[in-house]
Amino acid sequence: MVEVPVKLYLDKLLKNVRDSIRLMASLDGRIKTEGLLAMADRLQAREQEILEANRQDVEQVGKSFEAGTDRDRVKEAVGRVTLTPEDLEAITDGLRLVASLPDPVGEVTGMWTRPNGMQVSRMRVPIGVIAVISDVGPKVAVESLGLCLKSGNVCILRTNPDWKHSDEVIFSSLCEAAEQSGIPAGAITLIDRTERDVVLELLRLPRVIDAIIVQGSPGLRKLVAEQARMPVLCHDGGVSYVYVDADADLPQAQNIVVNSKAQSASASNATDTLLVHQGISRALIPGLVRRLMDDYKVEVRGCPKTIALTGIEEFPAYKSTKPATDEDWGRQFLSPTLAVKIVTDMDEALSHITRYGPGNTAVIVTRGYAEAMRFTQEVDASAVAVNASTRLHDGHEFGLGGQIGISTSRTHARGPLALEELTCQKYVLWGTGQLRQPHPIPVPYEDAIMLKKH
Repeated sequence: MVEVPVKLYLDKLLKNVRDSIRLMASLDGRIKTEGLLAMADRLQAREQEILEANRQDVEQVGKSFEAGTDRDRVKEAVGRVTLTPEDLEAITDGLRLVASLPDPVGEVTGMWTRPNGMQVSRMRVPIGVIAVISDVGPKVAVESLGLCLKSGNVCILRTNPDWKHSDEVIFSSLCEAAEQSGIPAGAITLIDRTERDVVLELLRLPRVIDAIIVQGSPGLRKLVAEQARMPVLCHDGGVSYVYVDADADLPQAQNIVVNSKAQSASASNATDTLLVHQGISRALIPGLVRRLMDDYKVEVRGCPKTIALTGIEEFPAYKSTKPATDEDWGRQFLSPTLAVKIVTDMDEALSHITRYGPGNTAVIVTRGYAEAMRFTQEVDASAVAVNASTRLHDGHEFGLGGQIGISTSRTHARGPLALEELTCQKYVLWGTGQLRQPHPIPVPYEDAIMLKKH
């Protein structure tokens, strides 16, 4: 059987998707809430089917490696694809949490009255059709879908082929439960074709798709950023920093750095660069580097001063820090790698962050109020923290009830993309017959002087 070309497949699949925009925008908040709860219940009821489908995905991933492949690589890949009952519980709990959040659609964020008596207001409305290109598994994809529906958006999902069988059961269950609860049929569209061309073709459909959200590898994010013909809402690039000031609590500083780097080294908000004031460097760096290397297998790349403090005399040669290159200072590692630089003062730290910014997340560890205030005011990052881990830059941790991702761009939204960030605003005017009146024609300055003289 000859497979339909990608373009024709998408044209047919997405033909009527925009018809659902008006229905979703006007959908009663109670229906959305009940729909999300029903979706969670349906996944819970089909747990065994999902786990069985996932076993097929795990087998397929295991077979994809050639004979002789390193066992650790195979084990890592299989572990990444495996879904457990605990994972499914987290997915259903996430949907129920989103269901419990206040509905942002229709919220009036401002209102004022003009001199002519007309009332002007701003109201939150859905963005429209959002395409989510996810490469990171069902948990993130389902949470993204839930947030899109709660905010009144139509969602097109393209997931990772590694979870093909799992996703077929999961998303067919979600679609059935949603429709039976009164959510429009076209509100959820799952793309089940795995070709790379599907992503490229999606990015060329600005008349169908209003915005793109991408979740996954740097390569996928780069492809979407370069090829998309519509706004990309979630760009989580940028370096994350921790700056340890001279007046810092040493145990607190060490714990913050370790958590920021090692809690999830591949996360976009994991620390990439550690900047340490020279006045505290000798007391902090040797013990901290040893802890990162011994306990968490972090590769440390240091400036010459850092190398001098962690030399071969104290550290075995196989564990010694490596010299950092110029490229390392501007790199988002997304791996167990940390660049460490000793700076003379806060001015040098701020200059460094400015040079390689804008950043993803930036933290200062200090006991000085003035230093903390200056850092929060001058650093250009999507989130700035005082005495807290960079890993706390997250919608759940902020109390937003979840997120689709973190945005480091300066347009539309910055930071965690939660419910409010999945809406835009429109103006609503209330009048009693007001008409536009002609404005006085401005008189050039020279003519005004002549008129005044006469």
